[in-house]
Amino acid sequence: MARSATILGCEGLDLNRSERAFFRDADPWGFILFARNVESPDQLRRLTGDLRDAVGRAALITIDQEGGRVQRLRAPHFREWLPPLDQMDQTASEGRDRAIWLRYRLIAEELRSVGIDSNCAPSVDIAMDETHPFLKNRCFGRDVRTVAAAARACAEGLLSGGVVPIMKHMPGHGRATLDSHLHLPVVDTDPETLRQTDFAAFRQLSDLPVGMTAHIRFTRLDDRPATQSPRVISLIRDEIGFDGLLVTDDLSMEALAGTLGERAARAIAAGCDLALYCKGERVDAEAVVAGAGLMTPDAIARADAALACRRPMPEAIDTARLEAELQGLLQGRGHV
Repeated sequence: MARSATILGCEGLDLNRSERAFFRDADPWGFILFARNVESPDQLRRLTGDLRDAVGRAALITIDQEGGRVQRLRAPHFREWLPPLDQMDQTASEGRDRAIWLRYRLIAEELRSVGIDSNCAPSVDIAMDETHPFLKNRCFGRDVRTVAAAARACAEGLLSGGVVPIMKHMPGHGRATLDSHLHLPVVDTDPETLRQTDFAAFRQLSDLPVGMTAHIRFTRLDDRPATQSPRVISLIRDEIGFDGLLVTDDLSMEALAGTLGERAARAIAAGCDLALYCKGERVDAEAVVAGAGLMTPDAIARADAALACRRPMPEAIDTARLEAELQGLLQGRGHV
């Protein structure tokens, strides 16, 4: 069955009758949650259940739970985490990938316990001297090998806990010197350098089920942002080799021009599978739904493959043991 080619946010801590009816009629493929939607574990379980009831199926529900500044679930009910780059820097090189796996396996446990079955991670962007602070310490490292290995560990930790990873920001956001929430970053790096660095990291993770595009313009490739560029989307598919479900970054970010409906339509026309709208404001959500249209047969197939990665009953873990092992790695003691 064709559904709206969208992932939508909701307004608050619960669904009112009007919002429930809108989601029933719009039938978005999935949902995304933010801090405005989080009060307690019991409240989150009710909300995630109500969102799925509204569309009559086990829709994917995602969130940004990277750790550090970008962490929607916080204390006192949930663990606090170092920014990813800080954790990498504080861990001995031989234990970094294991520590990342442990971190995201524990995050997966927290997410699934409240009905969230996807995470907008890993970031496969490479931190560089010029990387804007909004992104820099969210990266896993400063070179292709380190980033790709840690991103793989992150994805495997999430998948082990039944959580679908969404890698970002394709085909690479690390060279951005502006915050794409506020401005359109412009990168003038030559394509061959990009192939050996930014694109190379994503190429090593091209088998992951879901990816998110970058609102960034590569002047040597196109005059449009990657999210809305048929040439860049073709590069993601053909050169990077990614055949998974491709989701836009949040369409409400100021890096993009035009109305919300126009932004959605341009992204889908360029080759994105789903349009992501995070704010939960009804009029704009309606415009995104209208602009995005229905999922294509190829998008449906990719979406079904992504959903198949969810483990309905993840293997039980010894949480205390994993926490102790992670703490030992962070303190440089190795496995405990």
